[in-house]
Amino acid sequence: MEHEVKENDIIRFGRELFEQERSQETITRYQNQLRAFARWGAKRPVTKELMVWYKQWLMERYSPASVNVALAALNNFFMFMGWQECRVRPVRVQCRQYAEPRRELTRQEYYRLLKAAREKGDMRLLHLMETICSTGIRVSELRFITVQAVKRGRADIYNKGKYRTILLPRQLCAKLLRYCSEQKIQQGSVFVTRSGKPVSRSNIWAMMKGLCQQAQVSPRKVFPHNLRHLFARCFYQCQQDLEHLASLLGHSSINTTRIYTRASGEEHLRQIEQLRLIL
Repeated sequence: MEHEVKENDIIRFGRELFEQERSQETITRYQNQLRAFARWGAKRPVTKELMVWYKQWLMERYSPASVNVALAALNNFFMFMGWQECRVRPVRVQCRQYAEPRRELTRQEYYRLLKAAREKGDMRLLHLMETICSTGIRVSELRFITVQAVKRGRADIYNKGKYRTILLPRQLCAKLLRYCSEQKIQQGSVFVTRSGKPVSRSNIWAMMKGLCQQAQVSPRKVFPHNLRHLFARCFYQCQQDLEHLASLLGHSSINTTRIYTRASGEEHLRQIEQLRLIL
């Protein structure tokens, strides 16, 4: 029997992921990857051989991380459809022991982004970046930063099947309460659009990119998740408590948290040079 990736099966797979309590972001990403594969395959029967070719095609064009996202989507879909023989192995990548300098946002660059937002008069973006960077929350968790949470000084977050409580710095709470008063936001999410809906991830991404030129920060470094990384590095430098940091970030595995605390490339090089093994 020949296998074919059909749109109705992609939709059914999405419903299965929803019932597994996967995030909407994951569901959309997986479905998009399946549609991209279907376009590439041009209705050729899905076989292990075809998947090996597709994997090679991806590796010639994308980073290993991006390739593995695509393969994860396809492998999960094949399991759902009962096509186990079509699955392929992910790309194995040795973990880098230092952060990529071109992507690492520094504290001073973060301050310049805040200054640029203030100079543009975009107080919503200013406080949004301060909230992510001072708490380490995911951008998808901003909706839990409500007026009620700010008044209590803590936010109860439910994400990826887990509850956790985030304490909000007093200085942040004072700023957010003043902002809500000025914007006449009396309840619900603090960061909303003019229509009252929570600000979307794509809107936040675009607004942050709009600060790059004025802040003189490389666009490669400016995206919401990098604020979470900066929080993790700063917290770990102060506390050296990986387990506590994993709890704050909502990680199930400390191994995930280790990625956030890697030294910068320059620091890693300095550590190696201190060995003084060159005559």
